[in-house]
Amino acid sequence: MVKRYQALWDQCLELIKSNVTEQQYKTWFAPIVFESFSEENRTLLVQIPSQYVYEYLEQYYEGLLRKVLSRCFGEGVVLTYRVMVDKSHNLSQDVQTTPSAAIDPSPVAPRGNKSPTILDAAMPSDLNPCLDLHKTFQNFIEGDSNKLPRSVGMSIAEHPGETTFNPFFIYGPSGCGKTHLINAIGAKCKELFPQKRVLYVSARLFQVQFVNATCKNHINDFINFYQTIDVLIVDDIQEWATASKTLDTFFHIFNHLFRNRKQIILASDRPPVDLVGMKDRLLTRFSCGLIAELEKPNIALCVDILNSKCCRDGLKIPEDVIRYIAGTANGSVRDLEGVVNSLLAYSVVYNCNIDMRLAERVIKRAVKIDNHPLTIDDIIDKVCNHYNVTHQQVLSRSRKRDIVTVRQISMYFAQKYTKMPASRIGQLIGNRDHSTVLHSCTTVEQRMKIDKVFAEELNSIEHTFKLKG
Repeated sequence: MVKRYQALWDQCLELIKSNVTEQQYKTWFAPIVFESFSEENRTLLVQIPSQYVYEYLEQYYEGLLRKVLSRCFGEGVVLTYRVMVDKSHNLSQDVQTTPSAAIDPSPVAPRGNKSPTILDAAMPSDLNPCLDLHKTFQNFIEGDSNKLPRSVGMSIAEHPGETTFNPFFIYGPSGCGKTHLINAIGAKCKELFPQKRVLYVSARLFQVQFVNATCKNHINDFINFYQTIDVLIVDDIQEWATASKTLDTFFHIFNHLFRNRKQIILASDRPPVDLVGMKDRLLTRFSCGLIAELEKPNIALCVDILNSKCCRDGLKIPEDVIRYIAGTANGSVRDLEGVVNSLLAYSVVYNCNIDMRLAERVIKRAVKIDNHPLTIDDIIDKVCNHYNVTHQQVLSRSRKRDIVTVRQISMYFAQKYTKMPASRIGQLIGNRDHSTVLHSCTTVEQRMKIDKVFAEELNSIEHTFKLKG
């Protein structure tokens, strides 16, 4: 209980810090020490170093103190100072101020078009975090494709705003688990820190709220609300690419939260370098924390995800059916869940066992299966045509820079578009080992994040893959 009241006093200090200069805060407020709070008497006891400090606070900052106490502790709080009168003998004297509820609030002067201060905003109320509590770390199965984002997400949930991973920018294709992961971060953070204001919002809903606030002339209230959030999670921000006014408003919210060490988590279907239409001032801020790619799960991870879902839901699906589903769901977690739900419905309605025949029937209706999968040779040919080099040069031992780049890109696409392990990809592309393949993939991914021209070239090559067949 004491920790809770100490935390409330810390919130008071944060509000005060936002409304006075740094020198004023260090001189008059930093020396104040929280002692205790009595819920029964609604009395807050703090220690101050001298009678002079007490008189100065009462003369110049009584109104500010009254506001922050009402904001954090509620109305009617009595502030009591424990004034040190003799430090050598540790003698003190308690001085009680007038209860905040008994003081007539001074009239609020009209502010015109001036931005309101933090204390002018409405008091933060209990907030619905809008999280999907079924999406947790417990059922977010770890694999090679998500190990880094998952580990970072857990670290953020345990230390929101205190790590170097702020903002945390997650990107990846549809169905790879982005929404699950960011919900899991929010749920874990709320579990560990119930007092924190955690909010999940889709980019579309944020934009709708912004438009409504603008139409009703409540834009300051909208901004002030979002500035009270401790952990802000925004999904699908690629939808803001052409919404310039929404982006300008989010820019100011982002800056405020970032300056005050509040955690920001963003999810997109593409990396910042590919968010065409967004201003550089936002893109640089998105990139100043950690950018993590969430890849589509490979077959092994899909099998683990299916087994976990079967265990949770009490389903019995034969191992060969599970492997068949994992191999045909195109690495989409949503497709995996949809197929399992459909299998369950069919088996209940028709009172039949889940077998391969039923799985084939369901998948044919639920999943778009690629009847013309890419091969290693297809990938090498497309990349070679784009960079005007030969197939033989890529498979050779040449260390020329241009050839090495083409070889690395081929390995990157091979890992992304085939279901082969890195060791097999290495054997087929110049007889390299798996570590060379992994290094090549990392090199290409890092370059794509910082080199927009290079990223566009790879997008152009990928487009030729989609035209195949």
